[in-house]
Amino acid sequence: DREILRLLANDGRLSFRELAEVVHLSANAVAERYRRLRESGTLVGVRGQIDLAALGRTLEAQIEVKLEAGTTALDFETSLRHIPQIVGATLMTGSFDYALRVACTDREDLMAVTETLRRQGGVRETYTRLVLREIVLPTAL
Repeated sequence: DREILRLLANDGRLSFRELAEVVHLSANAVAERYRRLRESGTLVGVRGQIDLAALGRTLEAQIEVKLEAGTTALDFETSLRHIPQIVGATLMTGSFDYALRVACTDREDLMAVTETLRRQGGVRETYTRLVLREIVLPTAL
């Protein structure tokens, strides 16, 4: 099961037959293991990886956010859904409440995202860092 999960984490398009060849099982056995992994909630989905730069979003950044007193996590998370440049958000411990991953077209677009957060999202403070390179590591299972 772990080998099947590792393979799918690296390429979710693999067929049961292709998986079977690597893990030395029949395609039917792999399909059954796949079904059980889905039913148990271990495998929750398979996603496509999108090249944001190919869509014109060549500037990626991480924005750490400190919320205003009285702004709930639910309210803030709801406001994020209306800002298309935000591609991910993580509720954190520490001095900032959230870490946001954004993909913007340029510096002006990034500045607009920051201003929108402060104006509409109940944000008191932000700390922005540009992403220079991202290294995707294989899933450790």
